[in-house]
Amino acid sequence: MRDRVLKKLEVLADAAKYDVSCSSSGSTRSNQGGLGNAMKAGICHSFTEDGRCISLLKVLFTNHCIYDCAYCINRRSNEVKRTTFAVEELIDLTVSFYRRNYIEGLFLSSGVIVSPDYTMERLNAVVRRLRTENRFNGYIHMKAIPGASKELVAEAGLHADRISVNIEIPSENNLKLLAPEKDYRSVYDPMNQIHEGILVSKEERMKYKKAPRFAPAGQSTQLIVGASPEPDFTILKLAAGFYRQQNLKRVYYSGFVPVNSGDNRLPAVQQPPLNRENRLYQADWLMRYYQFNYDEILDKDNLFLDPAMDPKLAYALRNPHLFPVDINNAPYEMILRIPGIGVRSAKLIVANRRFGSVSFAHLKRMGVALNRAKYFILCKELPAAGLTGLKPEQIKKKLVKNVAAQGVQLCLELY
Repeated sequence: MRDRVLKKLEVLADAAKYDVSCSSSGSTRSNQGGLGNAMKAGICHSFTEDGRCISLLKVLFTNHCIYDCAYCINRRSNEVKRTTFAVEELIDLTVSFYRRNYIEGLFLSSGVIVSPDYTMERLNAVVRRLRTENRFNGYIHMKAIPGASKELVAEAGLHADRISVNIEIPSENNLKLLAPEKDYRSVYDPMNQIHEGILVSKEERMKYKKAPRFAPAGQSTQLIVGASPEPDFTILKLAAGFYRQQNLKRVYYSGFVPVNSGDNRLPAVQQPPLNRENRLYQADWLMRYYQFNYDEILDKDNLFLDPAMDPKLAYALRNPHLFPVDINNAPYEMILRIPGIGVRSAKLIVANRRFGSVSFAHLKRMGVALNRAKYFILCKELPAAGLTGLKPEQIKKKLVKNVAAQGVQLCLELY
């Protein structure tokens, strides 16, 4: 492989590390005589130094950019090493790495050069030629460029497995402050178009099996956490709206990385808020799989997630009137809310209690985390009688160790 292309790869792969994607593909694309295939758990991952999980071949088409976003390392006012792939170079690189079994898919993003339409056309050329000329059946996750035309977004959906449009900042006012050339409309318009395209494609494939698929792995977005002062409540409310209205597969939360020092629009931090990012992912999981509403996890009196405990435990301690829960009589939805009980365990409890009472011993065999669940349940043979009579403060002292001294106040003091 030519040295010139490898040097470009070194620059553009490093520039892509701030684009977060830590999931498997979620798409199945069978091999029909071409190159490779995509499986739902098929994307290779690598771990960055700060613990994030990333796809092995994750690159930008270019790190040149016409925008001057305060939080971005590739903003036009920064003096960084710049380069751009030729369409043929990126195609050859992807195919070559795939044949060597280095990768199982492509994560393609880009800075914006010339215009959103010009950039989107370049990205489309890469994925279109991979699919049609190289018959590449591997997984492709592609970024849609906000502000690109409907026709170009529609073409992207025919070739990529998943498309994402990054909203980045959780409120439009702060987006305009940190990225003056951007607005929410340029993000929401392609999001709505992709959502509609997915629905139409599913309806067509119910009638015609060979109808083309449109973004079969769905769409996602990314929010930067900590670059602007929005509380976690605002972030979760926004994410809940995406799941409800655009039916997004994932919302990714990226802790703000202080790459541009000296910009007074940004908070003075030394490292990404990784603990806060982790708590947001946990809360997001509760909304997606545990049937929580965003305003049950947080409310106007509790704007930030507790850094010292996971949001499910925090919910249980804030609502002592709902606990303890009788696991032999409570509905599935309530069992899901017990700390220490996951989706699989909750289903096992409901299934097994049809044949008799579920005991403490049964819960242990089901994989329930009894060290925390025992404070919130009633069941047969529960040892250490009287645990369920403890006050929330007493339970918290038993379950939460090494409570962060800064607490939520740190989030407020940054601004």
